[in-house]
Amino acid sequence: MKTVTVKGVGRASAAVDTVELSFRVWAKNKSYDSALEAADKQVSALEEALTAAGFPAADFQTAGFHVNTEYESVCDDKGNYHSEFSGYTCSYDQLLRFDFDAARLREALNAVAASKAKPELQVRFTLREPEKLETELLRSAAENAKARAEVLCAASGCRLGELQKIDYNLNHLNFHSETVMEMEDCAAPLMANGAMKARRSFGSALRPQDIDLRDTAVFVWEIL
Repeated sequence: MKTVTVKGVGRASAAVDTVELSFRVWAKNKSYDSALEAADKQVSALEEALTAAGFPAADFQTAGFHVNTEYESVCDDKGNYHSEFSGYTCSYDQLLRFDFDAARLREALNAVAASKAKPELQVRFTLREPEKLETELLRSAAENAKARAEVLCAASGCRLGELQKIDYNLNHLNFHSETVMEMEDCAAPLMANGAMKARRSFGSALRPQDIDLRDTAVFVWEIL
């Protein structure tokens, strides 16, 4: 049986509809209970500030909790160095997701800045239902491969037969916009890589870039 093998290239894009705010707060103390209590207070301060701004407490969720023991190098009176326990570090990773709206995002960031917590903060733009874009992407790859195969067969004087095989490696797709925010003069620091800068009073003109995806799959058809 003669076959033709074609790589299909799929492309799909969608406008962002969701904002993700990722927070990390931490506290350190030689007493585990004291470190945990201090970290808990920061999470509570964030939650109180956000709920006061109208965000449901149930939407402010814990994505991770970490406890680490830390040591420091200490020199004794004989000039010898040794490791000495310096304390426990407790940290929370918190996540808040809500429908994208520039004014609503501004309210959330102002609430965080006004809170007693001092979190690391990351702002990302994504999709509420990424599987819909993934379906469109795979359909695009299949259509692209079939069109290419039909062109090859027509140019070679043969016909496309039954589909025999599909090879697709499940790839990690990034469903986040390339737009990132870097806040200045804000009490809460922002971890981002600087594609765009905005102050606390950014306006409604904020329009994150669409999410653009590209993926491939290999199709094998019988040729007649």
